[in-house]
Amino acid sequence: MALRATVFKVELSIADMDRGYYRDHVLTLARHPSETDERLMVRLLAFALCADEGLAFGRGLSADDEPDLWQRDLTGVIRLWIDVGLPDEKTIRRAAGRAGAVRLYAYGGRSVGVWWDRVGARLSTIDRLTVIEIPRETTAALAGLVDRSMRLQCTIQDGHAWVADDRTSVEVTPRWLKGDPVPR
Repeated sequence: MALRATVFKVELSIADMDRGYYRDHVLTLARHPSETDERLMVRLLAFALCADEGLAFGRGLSADDEPDLWQRDLTGVIRLWIDVGLPDEKTIRRAAGRAGAVRLYAYGGRSVGVWWDRVGARLSTIDRLTVIEIPRETTAALAGLVDRSMRLQCTIQDGHAWVADDRTSVEVTPRWLKGDPVPR
C-alpha cells in the first residue's frame, strides 16, 4: 500500500518591507512521503519571500513537469517558476524555457557548494534565473517549527527574513549565488 501525503495547515502573516507586501495567507501544504520537514519549510519560505496573490504550490515531488511553486497570469502563461533543492541543469533550462523568471532556493549545506561548482558556470548564461542558497543551520531551525497546524509570521527587510511562531524566531540570511535579490 502506498504511503499518503501528510497535510499541513498554515496561517502565514507576511510583512515584506522590501516589496511593500503585507498580507495574511491560509495555506494547505501536502508533504510527499519522501519529503523532509526541512524541504517543506524551504517551500514555505520560498512562498513567503515571493508572495503574491497569484502564487500557488505545484504538485511538487509527485510531478516532474511542475515546479514547487508557480505564478501564472490569466492566460496561463507562467510568470514565475520556483523550485527548491539542487535540480540538474536540464531541469533548470527546461524551466527557463517555460517561464518568464525562475527562482531556485538551494539548500543542503556543503552539497550546495559542490552542486554550484559543478553547474554554476553553465547556468550563468540563463538571464532569467535567480539562485539563492538557504544555509543548513537556517533550514534545520525552520524544520523545528513544523507542526500539522502552524501559525507563522514572516517579516522581510533588507534581504533578510525572520520566520516566527509563538515560541521561536528563526533569522533567514539568504546568500544570492546568481541574480537579483528582490523578486519583481
